[in-house]
Amino acid sequence: MNNMKKENAPDCREKRRKAALHNLGCKVNAYELEAIQQLLEQKGYEIVPFAPGADVYIVNTCTVTNIADRKSRQMLHKAKKMNPEAVVVACGCYVQAAGGKLEDDASIDLIVGNNKKKEIPEILEEYFRQREQGRAAAGTWLTDMTHNREYETLSISRTEEHTRAFLKVQDGCNQFCTYCIIPYARGRVRSRRPEEVLEEVRRLAASGCREIVLTGIHLSSYGVDLEEGQSLLSLIRTVHPVEGIERIRLGSLEPGIITEEFASAIAALPKVCPHFHLSLQSGCDTVLQRMNRRYSAGEYLEKCRLLRQVYDRPALTTDVIVGFPGETEEEFEQSRAFVEQAAFFETHIFKYSRREGTRAAAMPCQVSEQEKTRRSHILLELDAQRKREYMESFLGEEKEVLFEEKVRLEGKEFWAGHTREYLKIFVPADGEDYENRMAKAALEQVSSGEGIMGRLL
Repeated sequence: MNNMKKENAPDCREKRRKAALHNLGCKVNAYELEAIQQLLEQKGYEIVPFAPGADVYIVNTCTVTNIADRKSRQMLHKAKKMNPEAVVVACGCYVQAAGGKLEDDASIDLIVGNNKKKEIPEILEEYFRQREQGRAAAGTWLTDMTHNREYETLSISRTEEHTRAFLKVQDGCNQFCTYCIIPYARGRVRSRRPEEVLEEVRRLAASGCREIVLTGIHLSSYGVDLEEGQSLLSLIRTVHPVEGIERIRLGSLEPGIITEEFASAIAALPKVCPHFHLSLQSGCDTVLQRMNRRYSAGEYLEKCRLLRQVYDRPALTTDVIVGFPGETEEEFEQSRAFVEQAAFFETHIFKYSRREGTRAAAMPCQVSEQEKTRRSHILLELDAQRKREYMESFLGEEKEVLFEEKVRLEGKEFWAGHTREYLKIFVPADGEDYENRMAKAALEQVSSGEGIMGRLL
């Protein structure tokens, strides 16, 4: 839906308008906002901090939980308070899920749903043109994501991190887990053409980026909507030869993609890092069934075994939801025991958040917040223990580190970076610049469970 007639609009370079951007949610959202920023820069906008004084505020919203919805609304209202005369643009998943309900919110001037984000610079210019003529009005741009099969091509030519770039290659999800609203906000699976991904990887390498992270809403589904033979594995093989890119990481994966063939194939590609996030959500079969997760705890554990068979101590990380509707103490204990057995490098623990519009929201036996907090603390303690054990297993070894930034710890300067396993390493700064450089370090001591202190070799 588009409430404004489009005409040729003047380039904003004449006025050098200031735009402030804020992201909520996942790495895909962050990538999209970075692409929007670069589109605005091409139009002559000056990108400024999200603070008073901007002419335009763009909030890329999240809707994964009710809490995310609330944070999205709060940030939009904050933007309007910082400058009542500014144009506030609400875009992203919360906007898409809410539909036209946001049109009555006086804090929002422009509503832009998913698959319309690349049009934001043109939408803004038309709005300003009409405002100069004294007839600007709020507008809404939404696509019916239920039937949309078009992949919105957004791209970046550089990354603010410089060293590591997150690269969106897939959108949408067909899984319909009972707790998740994302298939309704993002639509069905859509994959980016491999030649477009390859072109962007080459641009990023030319800008100095040395590591890429392939990411998506449901990355494991990459290629299912393309011609036969296209898959995540074929995409990895396509970008692997790009000169200048020395590391390739993968975003969150579904366990089903890990087969003997897949594990052996990626292990044979030296740039692929032994660092895998396999989404779990629960280690209890009955809870997994209620979640519509389509695998058992035993099948998941077999996927971990396959990765550990082809890699030496791969870093396996996961997500776990506690307090899913109907989760009994016995079911939680099964999940806890599974997490302990799986020995993850990191476990991201989430307390179940009731999300209107999902099947789980209407399920009986909702768990109390107090009980969810108690269970969360139990898993957090286990996570801290397992993370430290994993890091300690590397002490005394030498590892290649890609250094990213200089930090201060207890009054001293250190270079910080990551190994291929994504272990965070700190080495004393010696006056030389190591930003975006690879160097070997001896790993000596775990530091507060957050990283490893080492020394350059």
